[in-house]
Amino acid sequence: MASKLRLTRNANQPRRFRFVLLILGCLVVTGTFLVVSKPQALVLPKLGFTPSLPPPPSDHDGVNGDDHGIQGAARSEESLQGEKKEMVADSTPKEDTSIHELTEESGARPDDVDSNQEEMHDRLTLPTVSNYTIDDRTQADGERSRAPERKPLCDVSDRRADICEMYGDVRVSGSSSAVVLMESPRTEETEIWHVHPYPRKGDEACVKGVRKLGVKASSEAPGCTVNHDAPAVVFSTGGYAGNLFHDYSDLLVPLFLTARPFDGEVKLAVTDSKSWWIAKYLPVLQKLSKYPVIDLDMDKEVHCFKQVTVGLRAHEEFHIDPARSPDGYTMIDFAKFMRSALSSERETLPNIEDLAARKPRLLIVGRKQSRVLTNTKEIAEMAEELGYEVVVVVDEADAARTVNSCDVMMGVHGTGLANSVLLPLNAILIQIVPWGRLESKAMQEYGNPAKEMGLGYLEYSIGVEESSLKEKYPRDHPVFTDPLSFHNRGYHVMRATFMDDQNVRLDVSKFKEVLWKALEHLIQ
Repeated sequence: MASKLRLTRNANQPRRFRFVLLILGCLVVTGTFLVVSKPQALVLPKLGFTPSLPPPPSDHDGVNGDDHGIQGAARSEESLQGEKKEMVADSTPKEDTSIHELTEESGARPDDVDSNQEEMHDRLTLPTVSNYTIDDRTQADGERSRAPERKPLCDVSDRRADICEMYGDVRVSGSSSAVVLMESPRTEETEIWHVHPYPRKGDEACVKGVRKLGVKASSEAPGCTVNHDAPAVVFSTGGYAGNLFHDYSDLLVPLFLTARPFDGEVKLAVTDSKSWWIAKYLPVLQKLSKYPVIDLDMDKEVHCFKQVTVGLRAHEEFHIDPARSPDGYTMIDFAKFMRSALSSERETLPNIEDLAARKPRLLIVGRKQSRVLTNTKEIAEMAEELGYEVVVVVDEADAARTVNSCDVMMGVHGTGLANSVLLPLNAILIQIVPWGRLESKAMQEYGNPAKEMGLGYLEYSIGVEESSLKEKYPRDHPVFTDPLSFHNRGYHVMRATFMDDQNVRLDVSKFKEVLWKALEHLIQ
């Protein structure tokens, strides 16, 4: 019997041991949970010192305000334990974080205050979330009064043009020459720019004829009288508008770059408006915008937009850089756009079979004043002998109407060659360069654009015997021996000598080779 009792007792011992282990395990898990989730619940032993608690700076009262971050969460935890207190912390990062606790009218005893101070000190030195967010919240409160940063209204870094772009509540008042982006009254500073909305920056003679606009961000502006849903592009038709080359280089190409990306949903607002210029290029403006042009000089309204661009984007002279243009536009795209706007019939040259059925058409562009081609009749007769049908025009308007029907266009360096934009793709442009080392200028203004528009390009530089300058200067004059010296004396000296005071009489036999090359290009 005794042996049986001993066996029973021995069998119960492992069960009791396992039960004790289970109880201990539960206590360990519970304690671990309390340490991780609520370190403030731990009662840490006093270390025999009381931390110094200086009062906080007055500009950090925001920590005790209506914060909704981690600090608020800490107060929620404290309220669950029946404690009512506020914490003010210094937001400046230091090794010793200074804390000041204020007891409220809750009957808290001084001993409780001391205990809570030590508890808070230990809480802040533990790697808890609240330990990392005191500085963050205070920093955010310190920045609360500052307006959000935005980029400047205007970009003045480009060599040719200043561009201002505004989004939001933008008000344009023609009568006051002001474009205002409305901002909050809390904004401390008013941003102001003065710009000429014409892309010929730095040309003082040009911008004298361009109205200066004040572009600013401000909390004060006249009330809206007209509201628009479409954005606006503001530009000037002052400057050199009216010169065909500058019409293209300064206005039409930049307008294409700036307004075309809106696909018609844009309003064109013009300063220094010239009614005859608007009428001349109205088909182009209507192709860019579905809306009537706004004349800011005559308009007394305050126009309000959600987006406004002041100024026109421009690259080099009569040129588009695809890397800088919206949607990768090229001069081929611009030429196609112009042919469409002006209802030109031909997009490209016909094939060889079509040329076999008719004569290739040659357009000779004449001039009325300087750089006049004085033997046009001889050149026309020679070209007809080669098999060309020849058309001679002097008036720019006539040339614009005629150029698209021609296969080859030729003329002395000058504005009339800008109508080469309307030539069909793969047609030929022949530029005659006057005496005076003008090849670089001629290539930049008409040669390179022609190539970029998909045209064939030929250049013929005249000799001394083909220039009218031989009748004014001896052969040993610097005009012939050192023409670059006139360039070095400035643009106006160069222009007066070689462009304004020179005519051209071509050597027919020499120029015949150029027309032969043009025929070969057409056949190829």
